Amino acid sequence: MRDGILNVFALPERVPENAPTVGSAAVVIDVLRATTTITRALASGAKRVIPCLHPEDAFQLREALQQQSPDSSILLGGERCGILIEGFDLGNSPGIYTPETVAGKTLLFSTTNGTRAIFRALDADIIYLVCFNNVSAAVRELLNYSRIEILCAGTEQKYTEEDMLLAGLLTERLTRLSGGRYALNTQAVAAKELWDTSFPLAKRIGKEPIHPENLAHILRNSRGGKNLMRIDLGKDILEASRIDLFDFVPKIERGNQEIIV
Repeated sequence: MRDGILNVFALPERVPENAPTVGSAAVVIDVLRATTTITRALASGAKRVIPCLHPEDAFQLREALQQQSPDSSILLGGERCGILIEGFDLGNSPGIYTPETVAGKTLLFSTTNGTRAIFRALDADIIYLVCFNNVSAAVRELLNYSRIEILCAGTEQKYTEEDMLLAGLLTERLTRLSGGRYALNTQAVAAKELWDTSFPLAKRIGKEPIHPENLAHILRNSRGGKNLMRIDLGKDILEASRIDLFDFVPKIERGNQEIIV
């Protein structure tokens, strides 16, 4: 019986303004690289991550937090057009978010695409930030919800294959493991078809592991992957291709902007 709904939106702009959000779980995907980097930062012991829509918001929030607690340790992380923002401490490469760098610190985070998608989803009951690094943990959480809205961040308001590929993986697993509970919108069907045509059956349903290099090969040829290769950040693609590296999903609960585990 299909008593659930699973919608995929290839871009945040494709989410209808009147889309129902109460009782729903939103999923934000920015494989290359925001959701991957946020997951890595929290895995490395960051105290908290707060998304900021604009770099100016991050500067202002840092000043306010430091006034409240002068001894607090705050880092600014993110990018614009793939490049470190002037005045920020860290870029958007997951590999640089090590325990030595971020453990115990507050991270204010702003990126070209990922944080924009997060802010589009803030009306949902809960937002999960999903990447290939934590996809199985995400599926486990999402099976508890009857309505799921998956927002792909895209790149500069353009469709990206890497985000839709992960949306397809999520759609395939949620559909199969729920016994066909969810009715899919057109974009969810398209995402699932993209995943289904990308790997042999045993690999795409999780019976055989997908080697990171095999997934990275696909991601390098995506819109976001080509952009990273162009600015010599290809190493980030391999980091983003490690399926189930972590067993948790960062989340934002309704009424709160802070990302927690």
